[in-house]
Amino acid sequence: MAKNEGGQEKTEQPTGRRLRKAREEGQVAKSQEVNSFAMILAGVATLLTFGGYLGDKISEMTVGIFGALGTIDLHVGVLQAYAYEGLAYLATLLFPFFLVFIVVALAVSFWQVGFLFSTKPLKLKLNKLNIIEGIKNKFFSKNMLVDTAKSVAKLVVIAVVSYLILKDVIFESVGLLAFTPEMILSYMVDSAASFTWKVGIALAVIAIIDFKWQKRKHIQDLKMTKQEVKDETKQSEGDPTVKSRIRGKQMAMARQRVNVEVPKADVVVTNPTHFAVALEYKMGSASAPKVLAKGVDRMALRIKEIAREHDVPIHEDRELARALYKECEVGDEIPESLFKAVAQALAYVFRQREAKRKSIV
Repeated sequence: MAKNEGGQEKTEQPTGRRLRKAREEGQVAKSQEVNSFAMILAGVATLLTFGGYLGDKISEMTVGIFGALGTIDLHVGVLQAYAYEGLAYLATLLFPFFLVFIVVALAVSFWQVGFLFSTKPLKLKLNKLNIIEGIKNKFFSKNMLVDTAKSVAKLVVIAVVSYLILKDVIFESVGLLAFTPEMILSYMVDSAASFTWKVGIALAVIAIIDFKWQKRKHIQDLKMTKQEVKDETKQSEGDPTVKSRIRGKQMAMARQRVNVEVPKADVVVTNPTHFAVALEYKMGSASAPKVLAKGVDRMALRIKEIAREHDVPIHEDRELARALYKECEVGDEIPESLFKAVAQALAYVFRQREAKRKSIV
């Protein structure tokens, strides 16, 4: 089990934040075996596609060079000119190969890790200047031993597969003495093709295994201790103590706002115990009724208490109280869908208020 510098076991899966940070630093799961297999496959495909054309052009160039040897005055300048011309000609011919390799390398890298550009791996780290540590990490680290074991296993697999294929080819080649040149050439092409796709299958299996191994190793390397998970949670979500203090201040501000706003209300709609919403409506105004305060449970009890202290009518309507609390924020005008229900509540309150006023008179 992996441990951190403090000796704690890394038992927890890496968090999303840990994975993002590792990616920003260029730490991603990437298999070089997948890249190697893709490059070999691209090379074989390109040869099959352009091999005939490439062979013809090289033959033409060779014939032209040797055909002109008897007609030119050979000296250093001429040989240099022929060399430069030949190199330029070969570069032009091989350009499709290089282009395919570049495109394939970029495509495979993108498939493995997506778009990633990070300069952090290039930054100079002082601990890398430690020669002893560098030698230790280079030649005696666990990763180096694993990479060496993988390379040896790869060579063994390819050697065994090659031996099993070539053994039959060598045995069968004894009978080629009775074949015509065309038949020998055909046999060689078929044998080469068979050898290529069989070795290709072996390389594909190695690439798949290594790809899965790199993914697993990447997650194992990024695993966290329980304490690291707790610390990261505090950083991302905030310290619970600080959050509790903030909630306390918010509640105090809400109580203060309720003390100021509820006495201005024309009615408090309740459900009757869990929800309370204080509404204000100015008679003759074109505006809709507005929510001055709202609360649930203890805050709802406080709103009703203040309403009673200031003779603000309390109207019990379960459905309306829930709807107002859910759909409206403090300071909002009520939505059109609640106009009718609120109008009925206000009308009832105004009638009660008018009746009370007349009784006093």
